[in-house]
Amino acid sequence: MDGKISNLAQVASLRRYTVTSGKEQGLDIIDCDNGKLRFLLNVSKACDVMQLYDKGQNMSFISKNGFMKRELPFAKRFEGGMLYTCGLDSVGEREGFEEHGSLHNTPVQILRAECDDTQIVVESLLSDTEVFGKNLVLRRTITSRTGSDSVSVIDRLTNCGYRDENYCLLYHVNLGYPLIDDGARIVAETLSCQPRTQWAEKNIDTAFELSEAVPEMEETCYYLTVKKPEVSLVNEKIGKKFTVSYSADTLPNFLVWKSLASGDYAVGLEPCTTKLDHLFEYSTLKAGETLEFRVELSVKDLPSR
Repeated sequence: MDGKISNLAQVASLRRYTVTSGKEQGLDIIDCDNGKLRFLLNVSKACDVMQLYDKGQNMSFISKNGFMKRELPFAKRFEGGMLYTCGLDSVGEREGFEEHGSLHNTPVQILRAECDDTQIVVESLLSDTEVFGKNLVLRRTITSRTGSDSVSVIDRLTNCGYRDENYCLLYHVNLGYPLIDDGARIVAETLSCQPRTQWAEKNIDTAFELSEAVPEMEETCYYLTVKKPEVSLVNEKIGKKFTVSYSADTLPNFLVWKSLASGDYAVGLEPCTTKLDHLFEYSTLKAGETLEFRVELSVKDLPSR
């Protein structure tokens, strides 16, 4: 810092608090502001990213459910949020499993939460264990340089047990208004685009386009094969480009989810280990093995015309 800055909080800050009222009562939150991006981390829910703001402007989809600590059936509880991590036991809808798995609903232990004049760093630990069963540990490191336009999430998953274990992961990155709007578009170096449903196949010509919200519009999902592991959403109305980049070696699949329904207006950009439905497959983590999963969220201003 130079002599013009009296306190670091003028340019960057990290605050921890517990919400005391409403549906959010009891949630433990880490509120991070790097001077350009502000992002809220949900300690009560896997240290996932609740919301992301760029220069004060919301980038995230927040469902009508909002955020809450108490557990309800998925449709009544799913909050969206900027990042909702799905796994490790299941993703999607599968009989006998909680929709999108149990990972997101697990509180974490915070190992480190620091902000200085160079960066914000938050490290957390989450365990997925069973007596006479699995012993999986997820160590999450979230970093953002002061004044930068990106947030990095690095997850290191370790099998601390003595047998091989199945796992799956899906990083459900949820974008909302005003980032998504009529005329915005999804941009990627796409090699293939596979529809998930017949309705998605019928609408494949507009797979990368966004329209106005339409009452009761059915959602569409597409599996992308991309040349470069990054997918963006571009909105020229507000002059922003949001990009998800990720580790293609450990997250070989990518799903685009579009919900253009009035009141549920959202886009999901989702790197994952597996496809869904009848295409679902577990990956295997050997005893003692550690794998690293990387996801970066960035917001850039489009060049002025």
